[in-house]
Amino acid sequence: MLGALLASILLVGFLLLAVFPTRTFLAQRAATSSARTELDDLDRRNQALERRMDRLQTPEEIERLAREQYGLVRPGEEAYAILPPPPPAVELPDVWPFVGVADHLNR
Repeated sequence: MLGALLASILLVGFLLLAVFPTRTFLAQRAATSSARTELDDLDRRNQALERRMDRLQTPEEIERLAREQYGLVRPGEEAYAILPPPPPAVELPDVWPFVGVADHLNR
């Protein structure tokens, strides 16, 4: 009986001193690895954004965006807008209940 109690106390002591801290250490190591991976990804994205920011500061990029997004032109230039083609005419049979509907849709 005393031996079983002593073995139980030793087992609990071993768990408290060895197993639980090891589990905590492994969990912290996994969290650190995950955070490091996320930090590397954020660093790459930050560098890409800095390159884009530098590119947006150039007069050529400002002009390109003004032409593309706002349709601006330089003095003396002419801007043309190309419209999409009209939709095709609706062809319906010339029987009831379609009589007159096609004329109304194709106006």
